Amino acid sequence: MRDVAIVAFAQSAHRRRTDELSEVDLLMPVLHEVLGETGLKANEIGFTCSGSADYLAGRAFSFTMALDGVGAHPPISESHVEMDGAWALYEAWVKIQTGEADTALVYSYGKSSPGRVRDVLTRQLDPYYLAPLWPDSVALAALQAQALIDTGDTDEGALAGIAARNRTAAVDNPYAQLTGDVPAGDHLVHPLRAGDCPPIGDGAAAVVLAAGDTARALCERPAWIRGIDHRIEAHSLGVRDLTDSPSARLAAEHAGAFERPVDTAELHAPFTSQEVVLRKALGLGEEVSVNPSGGALAANPVMAAGLIRLGEAAARIHRGESDRALAHATSGPCLQQNLVAVLEGESAHE
Repeated sequence: MRDVAIVAFAQSAHRRRTDELSEVDLLMPVLHEVLGETGLKANEIGFTCSGSADYLAGRAFSFTMALDGVGAHPPISESHVEMDGAWALYEAWVKIQTGEADTALVYSYGKSSPGRVRDVLTRQLDPYYLAPLWPDSVALAALQAQALIDTGDTDEGALAGIAARNRTAAVDNPYAQLTGDVPAGDHLVHPLRAGDCPPIGDGAAAVVLAAGDTARALCERPAWIRGIDHRIEAHSLGVRDLTDSPSARLAAEHAGAFERPVDTAELHAPFTSQEVVLRKALGLGEEVSVNPSGGALAANPVMAAGLIRLGEAAARIHRGESDRALAHATSGPCLQQNLVAVLEGESAHE
C-alpha cells in the first residue's frame, strides 16, 4: 500500500442561495485556493475526480460543465461519481494506489437552492415500494429519531443539546452557514424540530491528495490516510434497525479506527439523531472532539458535505490541532451508505 495524504483543503462560504453563481462560478475560487496551497498547476495533477448529482442541477451530465472550472485542455485524466465527493476521494485514493498517479484533485459541489431538496432526495428510494409514497428526507429522519427515542437512546432535549453544541462550535468556522444560538423551532416532522435539521444551501469543496515524498514536499504536515473503507446497508428501510449503523461500524473496522483511539471525529450527521447513531456505532466517547467545525448541522451542501468532513479533519492535522482523526461521510436515507477514513499526522506516522 502506498502512503497517501490529504495535503490541501478548501471550501466555499456556504450560503442559502447563490442564484447569481453557476456551478463553475461556485467552484473556481475553491479550485484556485486548493491548488494555490500546494503550488501545483492544473496540468501537474495526475488525476482529477469529482462528485455531484444531476438531480440537483436538473439536467443530465451537468458535471461536464463544471470541468470548465478545472480546465480540461490539454486533456486530463478525469472521472466523476454521482455521489458525495467523499466517494470521489475514495476513487482518487485507489487511482494513486495503482501507481497511475502521484497526485489527485478531488472536488464536489451542490446547489440545493433551485429546487425542493426534500423532494429531490426521494429519488434515492426504492422505486417500487417506498418512492411512490413520497416520504421526504426529513420524514425518514424523523422515523429514525423516533426509533431512538422509543429505545431510550435519546430524547428531544438531548437532540436539542447536540444541535446547540454543533452550532456553537461553528462560530469559529468562517465558512459555516448557521452558527451560534439557533432556536429549536417548531416540529417539522415529529419528533424533529427545525433546529434538529440541516440548513439548505449551496457550496463546494476540494482537496488535493499526494503520495509519499510528494506529499511531504507539498505540505508541512500531511494528513495521512491510514485507512479508508465504505459499506452500504440494505436498500429497504423496513429490514434495517434504524437505531444502529452496522455499515458505519464495519467501514470503521476495516479503516483501522478501532486499533487506537482518535482525538477528533468529523461526522456527516445532517440530523441530530444521526449523531446519536454514529457515536454508538463508532464507539466515540466524550473524550473525542466531535464536529469541531460545526458539522453538517452548520452547513450541509448536498454532495459536498461528506468531502468537507474529510477536509476539516485533515485541516486540523495540518494545523497541528489533531494527531489522529476519524472522518465520516454518508449518503442515502437514514445513514444508508457510510464511508470512514482514519487520518494521522506525520508525528503519529513516525
